[in-house]
Amino acid sequence: MAALSSMFLTLPIILLSLTVHEFAHAATADALGDPTPRWEGRLTLNPLAHLDVFGTLALIITRRFGWAKPVPINPAYFKNWRQGMALVGVAGPLSNVVLAFLFALPYRLGISMPYYFDLISYFAIIINLGLASFNLIPIPPLDGSRLLLVFLRGKNLYIYQQLEQYGQFILLLLIFTGATSTIMMPIMRFLAFLISGRRIL
Repeated sequence: MAALSSMFLTLPIILLSLTVHEFAHAATADALGDPTPRWEGRLTLNPLAHLDVFGTLALIITRRFGWAKPVPINPAYFKNWRQGMALVGVAGPLSNVVLAFLFALPYRLGISMPYYFDLISYFAIIINLGLASFNLIPIPPLDGSRLLLVFLRGKNLYIYQQLEQYGQFILLLLIFTGATSTIMMPIMRFLAFLISGRRIL
């Protein structure tokens, strides 16, 4: 019963968090001159345009990591494709950090909340910081891989591009071995303390 109640509390947060994350990618690409997300119907806050069934279920179960349908991007439209891809990549995780900050404002301001509001805020912080830290892992197809493109050149870039085809398998291996949690938790704790002013994770 408690698990069912928890799911009903977290599901709206998950829908909001995934939708805002993908919309941030789409809006940033559009602002940088790439009309592809607009053409594909991704420049919207309608959750149905963004959600991936398995990624949403993963986030419901773990409250740490999940994913939505990738926003299609054409870097040829960017004036500087490296910079453009990096900005589009960081926009999603940054939007989740902003959401977590908004939900953490009562903690930051020392406002006492009723139990269920406090629980919703807590779940929202965990989910959004989990999404942000998970997606910043520099493994394709996660957003962190786009940030790496800014720094890689020559042979290193070539090797990385060859590894892209194995990115999903590497990511699944890290998830099932628990390595992702090891990577994410220090980041989540640091960000949670930064935005709330207290140790909540």
